[in-house]
Amino acid sequence: MLRLFKLLKPYKSFVIITVILALVHNGLQLVLPLLMSLMINDGITEGNLDYVLEIGVVMLLVSALNVAASILSSYCSSKVSAGFSMLLRREVFLKVESFSQSDIDKIGVSSLITRTTNDIRQIQDMILQGLRSIITVPVMLIGGSVMAFIMDPGLSTIIFVIIPVICIIAVIVAKKVIPMFDRIQKRTDRLNQLVREKLGGIRVIRAFNRSDYEDGRFSAQNLELTGMTLKINRIMALLIPIATMLLFGVIIILVYAGSVQINAMDALLQAKEIEDTVGDLQAFILYLFLIILAVSLAAAMFIMIPRANISAKRINEVLDLVPDIKMPETPVLSDDSCAGVVEFRDVCFGYPGAESPVLNNISFTAQAGKTTAIIGGTGSGKSSLVNLIPRFYDVSFGKILIDGVDIRDLSREDLTSKIGFIPQQAFLFSGTIADNLSYGKEDATEDEMWRALRISQADDFVRELPNGLYDMVSQSGTNLSGGQKQRIAIARAIIKRAGIFVFDDSFSALDFTTDAALRAALKREISGATVIIVAQRVGTIMNADKIIVLDDGHIAAQGTHSELVKTCEVYREIVESQLEKEALA
Repeated sequence: MLRLFKLLKPYKSFVIITVILALVHNGLQLVLPLLMSLMINDGITEGNLDYVLEIGVVMLLVSALNVAASILSSYCSSKVSAGFSMLLRREVFLKVESFSQSDIDKIGVSSLITRTTNDIRQIQDMILQGLRSIITVPVMLIGGSVMAFIMDPGLSTIIFVIIPVICIIAVIVAKKVIPMFDRIQKRTDRLNQLVREKLGGIRVIRAFNRSDYEDGRFSAQNLELTGMTLKINRIMALLIPIATMLLFGVIIILVYAGSVQINAMDALLQAKEIEDTVGDLQAFILYLFLIILAVSLAAAMFIMIPRANISAKRINEVLDLVPDIKMPETPVLSDDSCAGVVEFRDVCFGYPGAESPVLNNISFTAQAGKTTAIIGGTGSGKSSLVNLIPRFYDVSFGKILIDGVDIRDLSREDLTSKIGFIPQQAFLFSGTIADNLSYGKEDATEDEMWRALRISQADDFVRELPNGLYDMVSQSGTNLSGGQKQRIAIARAIIKRAGIFVFDDSFSALDFTTDAALRAALKREISGATVIIVAQRVGTIMNADKIIVLDDGHIAAQGTHSELVKTCEVYREIVESQLEKEALA
């Protein structure tokens, strides 16, 4: 956890101010019981109202300074803790941005969300409480003990009895609670995962009438997390009533001992000592209260620090994760003009932890200005293959080259600038349509946006929207149909004017007419680019310059449609199974 504290450096001045203000606040806290003792001993018992008023004014001034120091200290400590968590969230976010898909799969999306929110909040709370307690605990313990000893050396010995008792109780509670913190964070991960699954798959849940089943899963996990949280809080809550019970028990003993002392004194000879005993006893009780409060704060920190340490370890797991995909230290500087030739050389690929590879010995070349299509049965590895081109995953063996350069030798920015990638699942960000198109090109003009929409066959429905390009898209594009989202996603890639366009089954949400019109526009408008299309429908790829047929991770055959119908049994079966359906349509 200490390595994360380097993020406090920008707030070093606020940390120093917080410590100084906390020192002032606690020093003034120790002065107040002494002033009250003087008021009782020299003012109230002697009927000296002027002295009472004088001490009262001093106490009001001290209290006002105390409140001001406390408020300023709280402000500074809050600024430090909030600023620290802001910087830490940024560090984690930037680190996650550098992850490949396989890196994200290792930790899990739900766990990453928990670590970015809940775990960072645990450290933030620890810093907030720690800045207040780092001075309070030692000043109150040492200062309170010294002042109590000055008030009454005999009674102050009780302090050395009660403090170890509270410390022993805190250690017992900590040993019971600390092992639960790691489990509670993992259960929070699991709960987040269930919520994401429920929200993302809400239509599937309703379609299969499984709401009760999902509610049961969520309730079970929620109750498990709630039960563990309640158990921890109940155990920790014991500290306060135990400390309070000990405090008032000691006060009763002190009052009894004080009364015995007073009764034992000679009323005539020891009047002054009796008066002093009353004031000193009151001050001693207040100092004892401050000491026990400091011990209770120390006990709370004793439990809070291990919990924050567990969260820090989880965050460090993210920050220390070495990405599977390593960027080259000295990347090859490719020519800005991308011809777009994509070559696979004996490529093999398997997902981490998988028993067998998904792709085996894949070799082909996608030429510039040509359309290369990839087709195959479900699970044949089509999407896995195209996901290797922008390095969402790295090949296990073999090479992928763009214009003769291994993509592993290119910087991430250089590689992605060459590729316009349209994923299988169209995803739109909340904002306007123009905002989403700007993801492809930040400085895109309206003319460029309309051109991209025209090619993707989306300009007609966008023009009909109340605000056109500036009509709002809701989160995940839920206010648009599947086909509309898909066409805007295609336009977002086209506006990039890349040398390579990869369509990962991006035409599946389109009807046949729109599909044909879009492909014709692509051929006409981006004729010089390399187009790689993954498709399920034969009608989408019949006119491709080259068709690659995948079967169980291997290339079964490659060629044109007419060639494959004659020579490839796998392709012929796909064609025969679909042409009838298309004819009926």
